[in-house]
Amino acid sequence: MNKTRIEKDSMGEMEVPAEALYGAQTARALANFPISGLRMPRPFIRALGMIKEQGARANMELGLLDKHRALAIMEAAEEVIEGKLDEHFPLDVFQTGSGTSTNMNANEVIANRAKLLLGQAPESAPIHPNDHVNLGQSSNDAIPTAMHIAAAVEIRQTLIPALHALQEALGEKAEAFDDIVTIGRTHLQDAVPVRLGQIFSGYARQVALSKRRLEGALEGLMELPLGGTALGTGLNTHPEFAGKVITGISAVTNLPFREASNHFEAQAARDGAVAASAALRGCAVSLYKIANDIRFLGSGPRCGLGELILPAVQPGSSIMPGKVNPVMAESLIQVSAQVIGNDATIALSGLSGNFELNVMIPVIAYNLLQSIELLARGTSAFTEKCVRGIEADRERCEGLIEESLAMVTALVPVIGYDKAAQIAKKAYDTGRTVRQVALEEKTLPAEELDRLLDPRPMTEPGLPGKTR
Repeated sequence: MNKTRIEKDSMGEMEVPAEALYGAQTARALANFPISGLRMPRPFIRALGMIKEQGARANMELGLLDKHRALAIMEAAEEVIEGKLDEHFPLDVFQTGSGTSTNMNANEVIANRAKLLLGQAPESAPIHPNDHVNLGQSSNDAIPTAMHIAAAVEIRQTLIPALHALQEALGEKAEAFDDIVTIGRTHLQDAVPVRLGQIFSGYARQVALSKRRLEGALEGLMELPLGGTALGTGLNTHPEFAGKVITGISAVTNLPFREASNHFEAQAARDGAVAASAALRGCAVSLYKIANDIRFLGSGPRCGLGELILPAVQPGSSIMPGKVNPVMAESLIQVSAQVIGNDATIALSGLSGNFELNVMIPVIAYNLLQSIELLARGTSAFTEKCVRGIEADRERCEGLIEESLAMVTALVPVIGYDKAAQIAKKAYDTGRTVRQVALEEKTLPAEELDRLLDPRPMTEPGLPGKTR
């Protein structure tokens, strides 16, 4: 039989596995919420450990916590930060809406681990999860603070670098493909010529702008609710506590966190997280568009558009030998869809800031951090296993241009819109090219027609029929 020990909280006794570092409140939550099997993400637990470590340091410096306890708490919290105690954080994401269960999980684990570091049994009482580990804090300010820290760190350290690598890779392709003229498409129909490099420069710019929007969203995450305790008044915390903790966290993360300018807004609303999720959704939309374009441009290889040659990374069919699919693009598209769904959940959760507290914080944190992780990892895989290996089928690209009816656009400044439209219609009806019809009708001298229908000048600003 599994050995247990008895732990107590304000509601009475609870049996806890003998080897578990958590206590009675975590055990109750574990019994109350057997919902999904989903746990709070590692970056969140790491951020919560930072708060507890810096909290103990601040309380020691303020003379509110003796050095003996403080150092033990800090050592235990450091183990939480490093991920050494993750097995002792078993709680489901779908729990109390303030995240109190997870906050107490951290308090109990750190308290009991600190006792062991001091050579004491977990059931002994010299380090209390509430009185010592949670000193100067409430779940209502610590949990959203952990969410902001975790999200900001992950955006800065994982997602933005991944996007930067994709931007550079797309920029390299823009340069490599700059001399390849192909046909543009609008409304899924043939349009005027465009350089393949110009298309890829547009993709690179999309990613650059996504990065910029995420940088803007980071600003909202820099404000931390810590110091507001239960509902923003700061009851039972030293006025200098939050500032000291935040200064310590900023030094560790190298990010400019600051105490919220208005604790009532910071406790009651989760607008910073909602805005960050919106930026992530925008990023997902951009990545979806880029990945989707690339897979269509690589469709075929013989019966599709086939202008791009995508790296073959795995067999594409269990029944069709030799088939290779654009799986890296498909993976990123699925990631984007998930992130857009997560944003809907976060937006709905943001509506639940009733009176002085939002009660959807765990699900906001989970979805926000999942979106960041998915985008970072999906983008990196797409960059390394697809974009860097893309090649262009020059012959295919340039061979399509002559067939486009939109080539007639270059004749408009010289012969007028109506005459050009007649040529395009006749070319369509007869299955011939614009050049063939214009030559047949002697619209312009052959030499002038060749000059006007040269596709390369059409990819630059100016009037093809006039001096550039």
